[in-house]
Amino acid sequence: MQNADQNELDKFSQLAHRWWDPESEFKPLHQINPLRLDWIDSHASIAGKKVLDIGCGGGILSESMAVKGAEVTGIDLSSKALAVARLHLMESGSSVEYLEISAEQFAEQSPASFDVVSCMEMLEHVPNPASTIAACAALVKPGGHVFFSTINRNLKAYLLAVIGAEYVLKMLPKGTHDYAKFIKPSELTRWSKSVELEPSELIGLSYNPITQIYSLGRDTSVNYLLHTKKVG
Repeated sequence: MQNADQNELDKFSQLAHRWWDPESEFKPLHQINPLRLDWIDSHASIAGKKVLDIGCGGGILSESMAVKGAEVTGIDLSSKALAVARLHLMESGSSVEYLEISAEQFAEQSPASFDVVSCMEMLEHVPNPASTIAACAALVKPGGHVFFSTINRNLKAYLLAVIGAEYVLKMLPKGTHDYAKFIKPSELTRWSKSVELEPSELIGLSYNPITQIYSLGRDTSVNYLLHTKKVG
C-alpha cells in the first residue's frame, strides 16, 4: 500500500502551476528556503554530494541545492508538481533529476545511495510518517545526513499554523494542514532513533507577522527542523 494521501496529492497538484510564483500560496516556501538551505549546507557541506529531496514538489529546495553544487535527485508523487519542477529547470538551466516515485519504493531500488537526504514540510502530509522516516534511513549512506522539518502538535501550533496562517493572515490556503497529522519533536526523534538516525540538532523556525520575517532559533513550539546522522 502506497504511503500517500490522495487528497493531499490533489490539493498540491491543483496549485502546482503557482509553485514558483513568490507571491502565491507558496510564498512561505520561498521565504524560508534560504534559511533551510543554509542550515542544511552548514551541517552537510552539500557541494559535490549526492543529495535526495523527498517530497520535492515544484523543486524550490531541490534546485537551490543544485545551485550550491550538489548532485540532486528530487522525488514526489504529484506528477503536476514534477512537471512544473522540470519546466522551471528549462528556465533556470539548473540540473536536477526528478522522479515520480514514493520514498519507500525508491529505498527498495536505491538503498544507501545518498550522502544527504532532505524531507522538508512533508511528514505532516503522509498517512504513515514513520514509514517515510524509515525510507530516508534506508536511502542515506552510513554516516550520511538526513534532515526533516515539520510542525509540532500542540495548541499554539494549531492556533498559529492552522487558524493564524490559513484563516487570519491567509498566508496558506484553507485546509493546507491537518492538525491530527502534526508531529511532536519527541515522536520524530523516537522514530528516527528506531531506524538508526541519531538526532544531532533540533531547531525552531519562527515567523514574525509584524516584520514578515522568518528566523531559526530555540522556539520549536510550532515549526521545527531536525538534523540526524545515520549510524555507521
